[in-house]
Amino acid sequence: MKPDRMEPDRIEAARGVVAAMRDLLTLGLSQGTSGNVSVRHGDGFLVSPSGVPAEALTPESIVPMTFAGTHDHRLAPSSEWRFHRDILARRPDVHAVVHAHPDYCTAFALCGRTIPAVHYMIAAVGGPTIRCAPYAPYGTDALSALALEALEGRGGCLLANHGMIATGPDLAKALWLAVEMEALCRQYAIALQVGAPVILPDDEIARTVERFKTYGLRAQDGPAPR
Repeated sequence: MKPDRMEPDRIEAARGVVAAMRDLLTLGLSQGTSGNVSVRHGDGFLVSPSGVPAEALTPESIVPMTFAGTHDHRLAPSSEWRFHRDILARRPDVHAVVHAHPDYCTAFALCGRTIPAVHYMIAAVGGPTIRCAPYAPYGTDALSALALEALEGRGGCLLANHGMIATGPDLAKALWLAVEMEALCRQYAIALQVGAPVILPDDEIARTVERFKTYGLRAQDGPAPR
Protein backbone atom coordinates (compact mmCIF):
# COMPACT_ATOMS: atom_id res chain seq x y z
CA MET A 1 0.00 0.00 0.00
CA LYS A 2 1.58 3.27 -1.09
CA PRO A 3 1.31 6.44 1.02
CA ASP A 4 -0.50 8.31 -1.78
CA ARG A 5 -3.26 5.69 -1.76
CA MET A 6 -4.07 6.58 1.84
CA GLU A 7 -6.24 9.51 2.81
CA PRO A 8 -4.20 12.45 4.17
CA ASP A 9 -5.96 12.38 7.53
CA ARG A 10 -5.27 8.66 7.91
CA ILE A 11 -1.59 9.18 7.04
CA GLU A 12 -1.38 11.88 9.71
CA ALA A 13 -3.10 9.72 12.33
CA ALA A 14 -0.91 6.73 11.44
CA ARG A 15 2.21 8.87 11.75
CA GLY A 16 1.09 9.70 15.27
CA VAL A 17 0.83 6.01 16.14
CA VAL A 18 4.31 5.35 14.70
CA ALA A 19 5.76 8.24 16.71
CA ALA A 20 4.04 7.05 19.89
CA MET A 21 5.38 3.51 19.45
CA ARG A 22 8.90 4.91 19.13
CA ASP A 23 8.33 7.15 22.14
CA LEU A 24 7.54 4.06 24.23
CA LEU A 25 11.10 2.90 23.59
CA THR A 26 12.85 6.23 24.07
CA LEU A 27 10.89 6.95 27.25
CA GLY A 28 11.83 3.56 28.67
CA LEU A 29 8.24 2.35 28.83
CA SER A 30 8.68 -0.67 26.59
CA GLN A 31 11.25 -2.81 24.82
CA GLY A 32 11.55 -4.95 21.71
CA THR A 33 8.19 -5.50 20.05
CA SER A 34 6.20 -5.20 23.28
CA GLY A 35 3.63 -2.46 23.75
CA ASN A 36 0.92 -1.24 21.42
CA VAL A 37 -0.87 2.00 20.60
CA SER A 38 -4.23 2.91 19.07
CA VAL A 39 -6.04 6.08 18.09
CA ARG A 40 -9.65 6.72 17.15
CA HIS A 41 -10.04 7.44 13.43
CA GLY A 42 -13.20 7.95 11.39
CA ASP A 43 -15.74 5.22 12.12
CA GLY A 44 -13.09 2.94 13.60
CA PHE A 45 -9.54 3.12 14.89
CA LEU A 46 -5.91 2.64 13.92
CA VAL A 47 -3.74 0.22 15.90
CA SER A 48 -0.09 -0.79 15.76
CA PRO A 49 0.59 -4.14 14.08
CA SER A 50 1.63 -7.37 15.77
CA GLY A 51 5.30 -8.23 16.07
CA VAL A 52 6.83 -5.31 14.17
CA PRO A 53 9.67 -3.43 15.93
CA ALA A 54 8.93 0.26 16.44
CA GLU A 55 11.93 1.33 14.39
CA ALA A 56 10.58 -0.62 11.38
CA LEU A 57 7.10 0.91 11.48
CA THR A 58 5.82 3.26 8.79
CA PRO A 59 2.39 4.89 8.46
CA GLU A 60 1.49 2.12 6.00
CA SER A 61 2.21 -0.46 8.76
CA ILE A 62 -0.57 0.83 11.01
CA VAL A 63 -3.70 -1.31 10.81
CA PRO A 64 -7.14 0.30 10.37
CA MET A 65 -9.90 -1.61 12.17
CA THR A 66 -13.65 -1.38 12.55
CA PHE A 67 -15.44 -1.51 15.88
CA ALA A 68 -16.80 -4.85 14.73
CA GLY A 69 -13.22 -6.12 15.03
CA THR A 70 -12.52 -6.53 11.32
CA HIS A 71 -9.58 -5.34 9.26
CA ASP A 72 -8.32 -5.51 5.69
CA HIS A 73 -4.56 -5.08 5.85
CA ARG A 74 -1.44 -7.05 4.95
CA LEU A 75 -0.32 -7.00 8.61
CA ALA A 76 -2.15 -8.46 11.59
CA PRO A 77 -3.24 -5.97 14.26
CA SER A 78 -1.74 -6.06 17.72
CA SER A 79 -2.76 -9.13 19.68
CA GLU A 80 -4.30 -6.69 22.19
CA TRP A 81 -6.62 -5.02 19.67
CA ARG A 82 -9.66 -6.21 21.64
CA PHE A 83 -9.11 -4.01 24.66
CA HIS A 84 -8.11 -1.10 22.41
CA ARG A 85 -11.38 -1.55 20.51
CA ASP A 86 -13.49 -2.00 23.62
CA ILE A 87 -12.03 0.99 25.47
CA LEU A 88 -12.53 3.29 22.48
CA ALA A 89 -16.06 1.94 21.93
CA ARG A 90 -17.08 2.28 25.59
CA ARG A 91 -15.37 5.58 26.38
CA PRO A 92 -16.26 8.50 24.08
CA ASP A 93 -13.87 10.68 26.11
CA VAL A 94 -10.94 8.47 25.07
CA HIS A 95 -9.34 8.94 21.65
CA ALA A 96 -6.01 7.19 22.25
CA VAL A 97 -4.85 4.10 24.14
CA VAL A 98 -1.30 3.18 25.12
CA HIS A 99 -0.32 -0.24 26.46
CA ALA A 100 3.20 -0.95 27.70
CA HIS A 101 5.28 -2.97 30.16
CA PRO A 102 7.39 -0.38 32.06
CA ASP A 103 9.40 -1.82 34.94
CA TYR A 104 7.74 -0.28 37.98
CA CYS A 105 4.14 -0.45 36.76
CA THR A 106 4.75 -4.04 35.74
CA ALA A 107 6.40 -4.93 39.04
CA PHE A 108 3.31 -3.83 40.96
CA ALA A 109 1.13 -5.59 38.39
CA LEU A 110 3.12 -8.79 39.02
CA CYS A 111 2.11 -8.46 42.66
CA GLY A 112 -1.52 -7.61 41.82
CA ARG A 113 -1.16 -4.35 43.76
CA THR A 114 -3.40 -1.31 43.57
CA ILE A 115 -1.48 1.97 43.80
CA PRO A 116 -2.92 4.20 46.54
CA ALA A 117 -2.86 8.00 46.79
CA VAL A 118 0.69 8.35 48.08
CA HIS A 119 1.15 11.47 45.91
CA TYR A 120 -1.41 14.04 44.80
CA MET A 121 -0.44 13.43 41.15
CA ILE A 122 -2.43 10.20 41.28
CA ALA A 123 -5.35 12.54 40.53
CA ALA A 124 -4.03 12.54 36.95
CA VAL A 125 -5.66 9.12 36.48
CA GLY A 126 -8.99 10.56 37.64
CA GLY A 127 -9.33 9.10 41.13
CA PRO A 128 -7.60 8.08 44.38
CA THR A 129 -6.12 4.81 43.10
CA ILE A 130 -4.57 3.15 40.10
CA ARG A 131 -6.48 -0.11 40.06
CA CYS A 132 -4.93 -3.43 39.07
CA ALA A 133 -7.18 -5.61 36.90
CA PRO A 134 -7.11 -9.33 37.75
CA TYR A 135 -5.12 -11.60 35.46
CA ALA A 136 -6.49 -12.93 32.19
CA PRO A 137 -4.54 -14.21 29.16
CA TYR A 138 -3.34 -11.54 26.73
CA GLY A 139 -5.48 -10.78 23.72
CA THR A 140 -8.66 -12.27 25.18
CA ASP A 141 -12.17 -10.94 25.67
CA ALA A 142 -11.75 -11.76 29.37
CA LEU A 143 -8.77 -9.40 29.65
CA SER A 144 -10.68 -6.68 27.83
CA ALA A 145 -13.64 -6.98 30.23
CA LEU A 146 -11.37 -6.82 33.28
CA ALA A 147 -9.48 -3.83 31.89
CA LEU A 148 -12.73 -1.95 31.27
CA GLU A 149 -13.79 -2.57 34.86
CA ALA A 150 -10.45 -1.34 36.23
CA LEU A 151 -10.69 1.77 34.02
CA GLU A 152 -14.15 2.74 35.27
CA GLY A 153 -13.80 6.40 36.23
CA ARG A 154 -10.05 6.25 35.55
CA GLY A 155 -7.67 7.12 32.74
CA GLY A 156 -5.24 4.31 33.45
CA CYS A 157 -4.85 0.95 35.16
CA LEU A 158 -2.46 -1.94 35.74
CA LEU A 159 -3.01 -5.43 34.34
CA ALA A 160 -2.04 -8.23 36.73
CA ASN A 161 1.07 -10.18 35.70
CA HIS A 162 1.22 -8.14 32.52
CA GLY A 163 1.65 -4.36 32.32
CA MET A 164 -0.33 -1.13 32.17
CA ILE A 165 -2.84 0.85 30.11
CA ALA A 166 -3.00 4.63 29.80
CA THR A 167 -5.67 6.51 27.86
CA GLY A 168 -6.25 10.08 26.80
CA PRO A 169 -8.17 12.48 24.58
CA ASP A 170 -5.17 12.29 22.22
CA LEU A 171 -1.89 10.40 21.92
CA ALA A 172 0.23 13.08 23.58
CA LYS A 173 -1.91 13.01 26.73
CA ALA A 174 -2.09 9.21 26.79
CA LEU A 175 1.72 9.04 26.62
CA TRP A 176 2.01 11.74 29.28
CA LEU A 177 -0.21 9.68 31.58
CA ALA A 178 1.80 6.52 30.92
CA VAL A 179 4.98 8.34 31.97
CA GLU A 180 3.25 9.75 35.07
CA MET A 181 1.94 6.32 36.09
CA GLU A 182 5.42 4.83 35.84
CA ALA A 183 6.82 7.71 37.93
CA LEU A 184 4.18 7.19 40.61
CA CYS A 185 4.89 3.46 40.75
CA ARG A 186 8.64 4.07 40.96
CA GLN A 187 8.21 6.58 43.79
CA TYR A 188 5.82 4.25 45.65
CA ALA A 189 8.31 1.39 45.35
CA ILE A 190 11.08 3.57 46.82
CA ALA A 191 8.81 4.87 49.59
CA LEU A 192 7.94 1.31 50.61
CA GLN A 193 11.65 0.66 51.14
CA VAL A 194 12.00 3.81 53.26
CA GLY A 195 9.01 3.15 55.51
CA ALA A 196 5.21 3.33 55.55
CA PRO A 197 3.94 5.79 52.90
CA VAL A 198 1.22 8.18 54.05
CA ILE A 199 -1.98 7.83 52.02
CA LEU A 200 -3.84 11.02 51.12
CA PRO A 201 -7.61 10.99 51.81
CA ASP A 202 -10.08 10.45 48.97
CA ASP A 203 -11.62 13.90 49.36
CA GLU A 204 -8.23 15.56 48.90
CA ILE A 205 -7.70 13.65 45.65
CA ALA A 206 -11.23 14.58 44.51
CA ARG A 207 -10.40 18.26 45.08
CA THR A 208 -7.13 17.83 43.16
CA VAL A 209 -8.94 16.21 40.24
CA GLU A 210 -11.15 19.32 40.07
CA ARG A 211 -8.19 21.70 40.40
CA PHE A 212 -6.38 19.97 37.52
CA LYS A 213 -9.25 20.91 35.22
CA THR A 214 -8.31 24.61 35.43
CA TYR A 215 -4.61 24.44 36.32
CA GLY A 216 -1.80 25.83 34.19
CA LEU A 217 -2.45 25.39 30.47
CA ARG A 218 -5.86 23.92 31.24
CA ALA A 219 -7.72 21.44 29.10
CA GLN A 220 -5.66 21.69 25.94
CA ASP A 221 -2.54 20.40 27.64
CA GLY A 222 -3.81 18.41 30.60
CA PRO A 223 -2.52 18.73 34.16
CA ALA A 224 0.66 20.74 34.56
CA PRO A 225 3.89 18.92 35.46
CA ARG A 226 4.76 18.43 39.13
